[in-house]
Amino acid sequence: MSNSREKIINRAVQEIEDGMIVNLGIGMPTMIANHIPAGTDVFLHSENGLLGIGPYPDESELDPDLINAGKETVTVKNGGSFFDNAESFAMIRGGHIDLAILGGMEVSENGDLANWMIPGKMVKGMGGAMDIVQGARKVVIIMNHVNKHGASKVRKSCDLPLTGEQVVSRLITDMAVFDFTENGMILKEVLNGADIASVRENTEASFTVDEALMQKEDSK
Repeated sequence: MSNSREKIINRAVQEIEDGMIVNLGIGMPTMIANHIPAGTDVFLHSENGLLGIGPYPDESELDPDLINAGKETVTVKNGGSFFDNAESFAMIRGGHIDLAILGGMEVSENGDLANWMIPGKMVKGMGGAMDIVQGARKVVIIMNHVNKHGASKVRKSCDLPLTGEQVVSRLITDMAVFDFTENGMILKEVLNGADIASVRENTEASFTVDEALMQKEDSK
């Protein structure tokens, strides 16, 4: 795992609170399962019909019948439960998921999310993401701040097909943490040696800076 990915994941873990039911999207979010602090009582949900996912298995624990939505082998915590796809999506659509942490391709300044269409690659479909972003009580997106060409993924508006409109609660990148509120997009934290100026330089979207962060920067 790259250093920037590890830092994103370590920051994302801070969003998880004791007793939560949390859905982890495929890709980088699934790695969060191995970083949850010991003693945190959290129930990880996978839309293919599993509640109570544990850390990734070591070689002695591999079971090809235990997989998450990304078709990766997983472990199951004591008390974990299995159910059909319909039951799983009833949990999602019924608002029983406290937190969803998903990856993103693009996020707009008003909280739109595009995360299912990968440019230049064959994609079978959007999976459960469209239901998850509408049903979860809080949606946190984690992604790199810029793409491999250096262009901002935090945009005025998404160019890729949308997963959902105005669904993102919080965005965590390798540079910054943003919240989406009635007052627009707000920069809450800068990460990994970034500052407000460098975040502005790498962000296409318009945003305001949280007053506490501004005071912290001014005091340096």
